[in-house]
Amino acid sequence: MSPKSDLENVKPIDLLKFISAKSTTVDFQIADTDFCLRIEAHAPGVFRLQCGAQALLSPEKPSARALRHAEMLLVRPEPVSELAVSSVLDGAGNAWCIEQGDIALEIQADGCWSLHRGEHLLLASGTPALQQGATDAGLVWHANFELDDEESLFGLGEATGDFDRRGQTLVSDLPASRALPLLWCPTGWGVYANTLSRVQHDLGHTHPGLYTLALHDDVLDVFLFAGDPSEILNQYTALTGRAGQPGLWPMGVWLDQAPGQSTAELLSAARGLREAAFSFDAVRLTGPAPYGFQADKPVFEWDTGRVPDPKALVAEFGKLNAQLAVPTFPGVLADTVLFEEWEDRGWLLINDDDGGAHVFDGTPASGGRPFGLLDLTNKDVYKTWSERQRQVFDDGIGAPVCDAQFNIPDGITARGGETGAQLRVVYPLLARRALFDAVAGHKTPQEGVVFSNDLFPAVQRFAWQSGPAVSNDWAGFQHSLRTALSVGASGVPVQMHTLGNAAASVANLTPELYVRWLAACVFSANFSFQAASALLPQAFDAQTQALVKHWLQWRYRLVPYVLGIIEDAVRTGLPVQRTMAMVFPDDVVAHAWDTQYMLGPALLVAPATQPGRQVKVYLPEGAAWWDLNTGWRYEGGTTLLVDAGLDTLPVFGREGQMLCLGPVAPHTAEFNSARLLEEVWLFGMPEHSPAVMRNKIRVMQMQGSSYIKGLEGLKILPSEGLEVKRRGAEVRISRMR
Repeated sequence: MSPKSDLENVKPIDLLKFISAKSTTVDFQIADTDFCLRIEAHAPGVFRLQCGAQALLSPEKPSARALRHAEMLLVRPEPVSELAVSSVLDGAGNAWCIEQGDIALEIQADGCWSLHRGEHLLLASGTPALQQGATDAGLVWHANFELDDEESLFGLGEATGDFDRRGQTLVSDLPASRALPLLWCPTGWGVYANTLSRVQHDLGHTHPGLYTLALHDDVLDVFLFAGDPSEILNQYTALTGRAGQPGLWPMGVWLDQAPGQSTAELLSAARGLREAAFSFDAVRLTGPAPYGFQADKPVFEWDTGRVPDPKALVAEFGKLNAQLAVPTFPGVLADTVLFEEWEDRGWLLINDDDGGAHVFDGTPASGGRPFGLLDLTNKDVYKTWSERQRQVFDDGIGAPVCDAQFNIPDGITARGGETGAQLRVVYPLLARRALFDAVAGHKTPQEGVVFSNDLFPAVQRFAWQSGPAVSNDWAGFQHSLRTALSVGASGVPVQMHTLGNAAASVANLTPELYVRWLAACVFSANFSFQAASALLPQAFDAQTQALVKHWLQWRYRLVPYVLGIIEDAVRTGLPVQRTMAMVFPDDVVAHAWDTQYMLGPALLVAPATQPGRQVKVYLPEGAAWWDLNTGWRYEGGTTLLVDAGLDTLPVFGREGQMLCLGPVAPHTAEFNSARLLEEVWLFGMPEHSPAVMRNKIRVMQMQGSSYIKGLEGLKILPSEGLEVKRRGAEVRISRMR
């Protein structure tokens, strides 16, 4: 499965000949080949480049498999913009200028191209721009992009170190790469490789001034984006899909079962939290999967050794106002009657050499027992597994947990024809989608969550992502934070953090680290406690427990705001936690501050990621900032040294924004749907309508004042120099005279 670098018959793609132009599309013939280069104005600021045989670019009747794969990748396959094409003389021969408003793609006859915004060059191809070769597995296309010396590269999935991917290499289908397909640069361009097959990214590793994208498929299919990072993420997720709503209860704090812990012990830990007045909303069981197919029947049964009475367990947690999330996996245990029966039926992934079902080594999900993987490319298998899952959820389970990014070897083929790299990419996508269909597909709106750590193209369609297993030290805290920010930069709206790791040593977990980690988790999409005794709040002294309650109060007050950010992600594609490079692309200084982040549009958060009270904070240029702890105002471009006790987290409100806070609650069931908000904090003169769950608050500006509707009955805390006047259902914010 390792990538093969030696290509045979490598040929540059050059000598283009103009064929035709339509309102959305331009076609070129490639000399001495049967290949065409097609360019679409796919959306404003988005060009699609496809290169391949004419019959593949414009098939008379696409195969069912091709249609299925296209749907997995794109929710908007048809172009929605228009272009204008003109022929120009570039001094060496013909060239063509393809324009969408102020965005232009210039194509030369030798195949080289450049992307412009107005007079500004955003991105140019290398020379040659495209190359086509072959491996034993088929065609490989190389697209080359020139890189300026100072350009930083972001995206492409999970990163635990530097977010700048410059100088790295990634292989899309290898689980260890943790790769996603979107790459962007703060200077105003992005690239998305639209394929389920292998993609190799050489990000200046071989040639420092060149990014080479090697796409192993019959057709090269690449999207070019022009715009700032927020615009790129907006267009990318509009193209590839966005997540639905998670609902209210998943926004509350979670409690994770520890490895080896019985459900009775977990229930006792949950009761202990509730009795000690530590807020939480949901409980997640750990692996192995406590239910699966019977040995001789395609019906789910529970492991009575782990869960003697599932309905009673659901009821007991229900008494605590806690939902239950349960792990599952898409497999059938080997050495069972059902395995043999489904092997004969062709319902399991098969080996090419003997036609028998492939037996995978045991994993934590299977309890260490060998198993066969369900062939989810088979619509009958997919339907059976999804329907059985739905029965479990109808019985009261709140959400499934499933990691299905198996390292499937080469030489295994699915019923749909997928094999090798393509099968490794497709499989976790199908598993996640089948579970989402089961838990949310029958609901209107489709609210629901599927917890998984898997990364694959279009993963951002499914809420939501679980975080990595980390060490119980400052490095583990930073690891969790960095993965959340990096997957957010790749289009994933939510990563859920874990406060510690029940499977790792707690020797370095001090009360200071525990509280600092908790404070950062509170100002994130969400997080979970670990039910191991050493990682629960009660393991610490009374002062630390009081600090935990302080931060949990903040968490539940923030729920309407955080869920409002997620609702905004459905419209814009922006994540909950946003890197400095994403939000402030023009402030190069800010990019280096990679452990501070924006929580939605209003709040800049600077966690303390090492021991001590002193926290350095950089306030980016282009805005003024209000300290939530002191109420002081600072100009952007300022570096501060903040003295932060354990009850303080450096958080700054962006001027012009508002922060809407809800009530303190032991769980979200206590929220009053008719009164979700209690208080509004203003950061300077309000200019933007706030992010808030079920947003009905609107800000209008006129004659130097702001008029806000939707704040009836709420306490309003204006920043210094402003006064509040209520006029019925409307609030007027103006400067003091």
